[in-house]
Amino acid sequence: MFTGIIEELGVIQEIKKSSKSSKLLIKANKVLENTNVGDSICTNGVCLTVTNLKANSFEADVMAETLRRSNLGNLNVGSKVNLERALTLQSRLGGHIVSGHIDGTGTIISLIKEDNATWVTIKTTNDILRYVVLKGSITIDGISLTVAYVDENVFKVSIIPHTAQETTLLNKAIGETVNLECDVISKYVEKLMRLATKEENKKNTSLTEDFLRENGFF
Repeated sequence: MFTGIIEELGVIQEIKKSSKSSKLLIKANKVLENTNVGDSICTNGVCLTVTNLKANSFEADVMAETLRRSNLGNLNVGSKVNLERALTLQSRLGGHIVSGHIDGTGTIISLIKEDNATWVTIKTTNDILRYVVLKGSITIDGISLTVAYVDENVFKVSIIPHTAQETTLLNKAIGETVNLECDVISKYVEKLMRLATKEENKKNTSLTEDFLRENGFF
């Protein structure tokens, strides 16, 4: 589990591609402190397992499903990525609960400067927008951000200078893809409500002795 507070910008040093998957070698420093093989590092919002550690870098495997669902397949040698170590019980939850299991991707369609902030507009699918709520949290390329606007086609976030300096988001251009993870709590609430509705419908349609008697079967 992560918080969406980026600890460091890593740099892609090497990409080993196979037919459907790949292996990344990522240059880093801070996130390697107290990190062991088998630990998780959130990379552009995707939870990756450290498979090998070097002095100033780590390796991680990226399976085919992750490449299909994320923008990791668009990375090149030299690309910068947002990095965060897994949350510990001693950590402060400065962002929100982030699983590192992204829901899909979005496309940046506008970048508009407003005084010291920059508005980023992202277009995505209805399957993701259904969980995006005004003033709620969303993870964009691993960054915990607050939704400042949402409609049936897009949502917007406003980026302060500190976030711009510490992450990759404003280094992206219009038309580029970002990884999106919705607030996990909203998905659990939706499922529980769906189950409750199903149980209520089942209760209302069950054949009982009273129902049969009322309809002339006795």
